[in-house]
Parts: sequence; C-alpha cells; structure tokens
Amino acid sequence: MKDLSINPLAGVQPGMGIKNPDASPASGFKEVLDKSIDAVNKSLEEAGKSAAGLVSGQHSNIHETMIAIEKANISFRLMTKAQNKVVEAFQEIMRLQL
Repeated sequence: MKDLSINPLAGVQPGMGIKNPDASPASGFKEVLDKSIDAVNKSLEEAGKSAAGLVSGQHSNIHETMIAIEKANISFRLMTKAQNKVVEAFQEIMRLQL
C-alpha cells in the first residue's frame, strides 16, 4: 500500500534556504516557495492521473483515488491560505508606509 501521509509542504524544513549567509533572503524564500508550489502542482497532477485511470478502467481502486484527490485538495487550500496571508502582510506593510 502507498504511503498515505499528508505532507502539504513536502521538502520544506526549518532553516531551509539559509545555506549561504551572503545570499539574499529573497532567494531563499523564493526557493522554498517554488518547491512548495511544485509539490502542490505534482499532487494535483497525480490526483488527475489517478482519477483518469479510474474512469478509463485502468484501475479500480477508488479509495486510493479519493485519497489522492483529497491530498491535492488540502495542499491546494493550504497554499491558497498561505498566499492570502502573504498578500495581507504586504498590504499591511503598504499601509504602514503611508
């Protein structure tokens, strides 16, 4: 059976992106953000392939298909909430500058 653990920010660990003290902080954040978006995109693609395989009759395991779809859904919602928090923080910074 496949590993069914939910890991919405796969590969993201504390301190990630702080490898070179001379590197700009934006590059570290960008790397983490890119990896997170790629992980969510990969999860969505896998869910789509699993659903297509179920519909086409390539496999009949509806449980794994539903789990893959829910993992993708949860990951996408988490990414959307993180995006909203970043936008709110940016807007707050812009208000402070006025």
